[in-house]
Amino acid sequence: MNIRLIFFLLFSCLTWADAQVPSLLLSNNQPPVYLNPEPSTKFMDPAVTFPSSDWQREGMPIGNGRIGAMVFGDPLKERIQFNDISLWTGGSNYSGKYDIEEFGSYQNFGDLFIEMQGQESFNNFNRTLDLATGIHTTRWTHKGVSYTREVFASHPDESIIIHLRADLPGKIDAQVRLIGAHDEKTESRDGMLHFTGKLSNKLRYAAQVTVHSKNGSTQSEGNRLHVTGDSVTLILNAATDYALDSAKGFRNGTDPVKTMFAQARNAMAKNYDQLRSSHLTDFTKLMSRVVLDIAKAPSGMSLPQRLHAYRQGGEDPHLEMLLFQYGRYLLISSSRHSLPSNLQGLWNDMNHPAWYCDYHTNINIQMNYWPVEVANLSECATPLFNWIEASIPGSREATQKAFGKDTPGWTMRTSVNIFGGNGWEWNMASSGWFALHYWEHYAFTYDKTFLRERAWPVFEEVSKLWLHKLVEKDGKLLVPDSWSPEHGPTEDGVTHDQQIVWALFTHTLKAAKILGIENELTRNVHVAREKLLGPQIGSWGQIMEWMVERPVLEKSQHRHTSHLFAVFPGNQITLTHQPNLARSAQISLAARGNAGDSRRSWTWGWRCALWARLGMSSPASDMIRGQLTWNSLPNLLATHPPFQFDGNAGITAGICEMLVQSHTGEISLLPAIPLKRKWRSGSFSGLKARGGFEVSASWDNRTITAASLHSLFGNPVVLRLPLLKADTIRLKPQGGKVVTVKAAADGTFRFPTKAGVRYEIVLASK
Repeated sequence: MNIRLIFFLLFSCLTWADAQVPSLLLSNNQPPVYLNPEPSTKFMDPAVTFPSSDWQREGMPIGNGRIGAMVFGDPLKERIQFNDISLWTGGSNYSGKYDIEEFGSYQNFGDLFIEMQGQESFNNFNRTLDLATGIHTTRWTHKGVSYTREVFASHPDESIIIHLRADLPGKIDAQVRLIGAHDEKTESRDGMLHFTGKLSNKLRYAAQVTVHSKNGSTQSEGNRLHVTGDSVTLILNAATDYALDSAKGFRNGTDPVKTMFAQARNAMAKNYDQLRSSHLTDFTKLMSRVVLDIAKAPSGMSLPQRLHAYRQGGEDPHLEMLLFQYGRYLLISSSRHSLPSNLQGLWNDMNHPAWYCDYHTNINIQMNYWPVEVANLSECATPLFNWIEASIPGSREATQKAFGKDTPGWTMRTSVNIFGGNGWEWNMASSGWFALHYWEHYAFTYDKTFLRERAWPVFEEVSKLWLHKLVEKDGKLLVPDSWSPEHGPTEDGVTHDQQIVWALFTHTLKAAKILGIENELTRNVHVAREKLLGPQIGSWGQIMEWMVERPVLEKSQHRHTSHLFAVFPGNQITLTHQPNLARSAQISLAARGNAGDSRRSWTWGWRCALWARLGMSSPASDMIRGQLTWNSLPNLLATHPPFQFDGNAGITAGICEMLVQSHTGEISLLPAIPLKRKWRSGSFSGLKARGGFEVSASWDNRTITAASLHSLFGNPVVLRLPLLKADTIRLKPQGGKVVTVKAAADGTFRFPTKAGVRYEIVLASK
């Protein structure tokens, strides 16, 4: 068996800032050796070399939010396929018409190859991707010499760093090649390789790799470099002249060669230990905020074995925990610069990718950001807001061209590119859905400046659009000509759009009250919200998806659950306040089923969150099993197919909803954990709740054992503890005295807090 085809995942825990932080480890250091249990023909072919056999199954992602790479881990011929999230064809299509060529697509940037010279075999191979550190490591031995190669994408140093070392001096002997994805000519000089190019839309770009050898030499050999030494550090840089600014035509006016050289020069001023240290400080600060501990990794098993056993009905809660943290890792790695995560985050090896690797506004880009606030990564939401606001001028122009010059406000089509260009099919409700993300950011962060300067203009303009568009029938306001994505006919009063407009108007009114705004707009919004047609219950107890019943469609195995937006990510239907509607939502969700057309990467995450919001822990946990069984690749990337990032982000968000909920004005701890399975005991820390709280909890044998809340802004707490049977808790403020809190009539515990104080919940004796 060819060892170059061997790979599997392990999991371990590292200690950072006194917190247990999960790591994703890809390794072959446990016997026996196994291939993936569902290999493709191509993968099994021994003639296919390891680094290029299957990009989405074998590559492991790293990223700094702007540039990223898939690392393949072949000791002898490493392939690092890299991207810059702004490398796009097409442009600003504001015509309101769909033009594929004008819309463009996300592009592959190129590949870096590192070929070891004089090595034709190896042993003791071990490959890891550590989620805690964002570092991909390959280890192997050849003729008694141990080699290590580390790869990471540094946010502070704007570079992809590759470091190769041996445990004996002078043993590094490698050839380095840099190959562009658009037939560019690679040149070598002064210890570096570089190429430049220009796309059909005149977007300029450049890439280079700079090599530093310790106690060795670097020589140019045509379009490649030959490097020797004790250790070698390669710094890979890529840049374009894109700018997220419609007023500048989405160009920054700077030659990307100049940008790239500056980034490389700054990185080269540091030694490898300094580069690694600055990356670790930056990355672990985000990743270590949230810890989930529900099990240990099973010993002596590779990931293929674990996935195979899991898919046969076995239990592996550690694998589910790993999937949760992977979504956070991918979000950090793809959303920290000006542009948000696209359909594949920022990882793409094609120049004609599926769905253009664009921003899909009818659920996909929104789902990318569902976990961002609750999973304690609020900074990572900033690129989403940046892109929305940069796209507004073009979207406003396209909206008026499509629906009339008297149309106020703006919305988008389903497909949108990085230039604000609109592609396939108008999605009228999209801007209302985006407004929800602005409100959520405020609800978690209490950033009043953000609410006033960034959120309110969106609420105001999009509310004007819907006040203009709504039509009245039988005393109720309806969204006209709407669609239940991606299901059924286009007609008035579709439930999905009604729910989104309700959420928009509700958050507009809340924001106005906080900001002290009362004017004609707010009065009109208040009146309109009261007249909106709300969720309707059908003849068999379901939430009606349309104003008329369509049993064949409503009971279909369709992948979308658009008519349940009000359950999640909205909050119009809740168990606490609308129990009858919540029961109808359960009926509708069960009718959709979990087979057939419903098996998509992002479907499992949405349904996981829906079941959790409805208090149904068993079906919520079944959604985690569904994703790992049907839509997880060997590297745990979610596949639609192909790979789509929203599936990873969505399941992380769903698991968050199982652990903590705060959408009803109260904080509910452990509302939907699967106690009948092997989540019987565990703990989490660092998740966020609306109102400005960091929360932690532990449980054992179906009983909550401890909890704490860190109050960031001093807001009062309404706390619900579904696993607690007692009607009294003891509350211990940090540095204060223990006080007793009795349950209110509704079973919640209510108490004031002070900003900056952590409150430990000491459970009273029964």
